[in-house]
Amino acid sequence: MAIYKRRRYLLMTLDPVHIGTGGYRLGRVDNSIVREPGTRVPKIPGTSLHGAARSYAAQLYETPEAAGQTHDTVTNPEQNPVCYTFGYIKKNNNGQDVKAYSGVVNVFDAHIVLFPVHSLVGPVWVGTVERLREAGFEVSNVPGEWAKDEVLLTFERTDPLNLGWLMLSSGGQVTVNAPTKNAPTNWQTDRWNAIKNKIALVHESIFSHIVNSNLEVRTSVSINPETGAAEDKALFTYEAIPRATFLTAEVVLDDYRAKFEPVSQNKNSLSSNAVWQSPLDVLDAGLRLIEWLGVGGMGTRGFGRIAIVGQLQEENYGQQANAAHSPSGEGATTP
Repeated sequence: MAIYKRRRYLLMTLDPVHIGTGGYRLGRVDNSIVREPGTRVPKIPGTSLHGAARSYAAQLYETPEAAGQTHDTVTNPEQNPVCYTFGYIKKNNNGQDVKAYSGVVNVFDAHIVLFPVHSLVGPVWVGTVERLREAGFEVSNVPGEWAKDEVLLTFERTDPLNLGWLMLSSGGQVTVNAPTKNAPTNWQTDRWNAIKNKIALVHESIFSHIVNSNLEVRTSVSINPETGAAEDKALFTYEAIPRATFLTAEVVLDDYRAKFEPVSQNKNSLSSNAVWQSPLDVLDAGLRLIEWLGVGGMGTRGFGRIAIVGQLQEENYGQQANAAHSPSGEGATTP
């Protein structure tokens, strides 16, 4: 019987994050980053998170060969937790015998919910009511109607406030609370407490303009290895999601094989005593190493680290629907 579970992570960038589109373009910068097609808001693709998590989980289990595109050199891939979680292709008898399984975890894109912007009162984190509620946050005291040139704040202010280049009138004060209702969900950590009273909510229609106008843009130049000086005409610019941006990402377990055996992460000499009880634990271990090793481009230039904030949300398939039809509402595991 297949097992379906969903986990939601709250993430915060510790460094600028550059997930490139794979080529140059004419525009504000040479190397642009991935964006949502409809809104033009930057995001971190699930493919990037998936690839990094697989690579780091394979390193933790001390089978780096399990991170490749083919797994002919992996001994007993069916017993390797990394291969089980992310899938594998193994060829035997000179390619005549091919054994392949798809992965059992689906990693989805990480979307921005709170974006840091400079203002007259210092840094504020810009978001929208819809994005925060979709991510599981509680947003209260939102007026029924408010103008597009107004901003809702989690701190008291009556004067207009600039968000980068854009000046908006104050539309009132709201309250934003992170989920804490159901253990082990708890996003109210020190990182959240540091910004919860510095949030500015705008209409979705202008959110992308604010984000794209305040991305981090850097300039680099290629170095001639012989002279140690800058190459002529080798200057290029690139953009990145800035440090202290908050995002949410979901992963779903589709364990159609239902044959995963709990295994110790400490395969040989690693000091960790963690036990991987399910494929989600394998994925989680890889995702948490992104805080150390990063994801995306420019990793050796101070880019890419992302931290998991607080504890994850977890939900079994059907629990939320059953809770909605229950008089007491019992069974729901997430807000």
